[in-house]
Order: sequence, then structure tokens, then C-alpha cells
Amino acid sequence: MVKSIKDSLHNSSMYLPGDKELAEHQTLCLERLYDFNQTRPSELKKREALLKEMFADIGEDCYIEPPLHANWGGNHVHFGKNVYANFNLTLVDDTHIYIGDYTMIGPNVTIATAGHPILPELREKAYQFNVPVTIGRNCWIGAGSILLPGVSVGDNTVIGAGSIVTKDIPSNVVAVGNPCRVLREINDYDKEFYFKDLRVLEK
Repeated sequence: MVKSIKDSLHNSSMYLPGDKELAEHQTLCLERLYDFNQTRPSELKKREALLKEMFADIGEDCYIEPPLHANWGGNHVHFGKNVYANFNLTLVDDTHIYIGDYTMIGPNVTIATAGHPILPELREKAYQFNVPVTIGRNCWIGAGSILLPGVSVGDNTVIGAGSIVTKDIPSNVVAVGNPCRVLREINDYDKEFYFKDLRVLEK
């Protein structure tokens, strides 16, 4: 364990929350998140400006549908360009979350970086640890999915609705379930059909 809570936020060490300066900074982050969630649908420019203040990095043409929930108001979140997130995205962003360009996130998705020890004696003392989560480029995270601390999802991958991602998922696959497992690779069939027997017309 390390002495500095600020350091331990980002190095996977166990720590005890409660640092006053850190709590004050977190409150400021949550104030901006509150402002974002109170915007009207017509206030797109205001939303864009707030996201640039809130997030560690956010690329061009990103859109997040309020309400957004985040432990640190997005302060440790890194979005590429053209990322879309639907209603009720929950970011447990106690440490870094990285999401690549063109990724789409369905409604009611949770991406969690924070955890607590299994050992009851440690958990009773409120110890916490944080491990980053990485989602690659051009992924689709289905509605209601949950991504747990430390996982990574490779480029172009689809995570099926309601999945619980407990381990790394490679690139170019469809993965589903609880726990989430690779169902199949993305293949030539997907070039011809976009959903069941519905055919892609674009050539």
C-alpha cells in the first residue's frame, strides 16, 4: 500500500478513501456533471463545451445522451473521436477509462475501474483499488453491459447486450454472456447480412 491516495488512484494499489483535498476536487467534477445533465436537448454546444471541461480527453464529434453518471464526472475518461453513448452510461472513473474512435455504447452500460478486496476484514475497513479499462476502436458495447476493472476490449468487437465482461476480449469478434465469452469472429457473413437475414444493400 502507498501513502499517497492521489498516487494510488492510478497505480492499482489498495488505499483508504477520505483525502479532503481529493474529495473537494471530486465535488467540483460532480458539479460540472450535474450541469451537463441539466442541459436541454437544444443546448448541444453547451454540452460539447462541458464535456471538454469534464473529460481528460474527448475527440471531435462525440455525443453522450444525458443522463451520464460518473464517480469523477469524467475526469479520468479518454474518448477518441466520434464516440456515441446512449442514456444512462455509468463510468466508475476512479482511474482511467480509454475508449477508441467510432465506438458506440448502448443504453444502461456500466464501465467500472474501482473494486474492493474480497477479504472481508479489508473490505470492512473500506479499502479500494482501481484498475484502468480500455475499449478499442469501432466497438459496439450492447445495452446493459457491464465491464469490470482491468478489462480490455479489442478493436471492431461487438459486446452483446447484457454481457458481463470479466476478462479481456480480443479484436474482431462478437462476444456475449455472463461471463462474457467469444461467440464467433466477425466474418464474410457480416459483409452480406447486417442482422439475421436482413441483407446489406450497400456495395
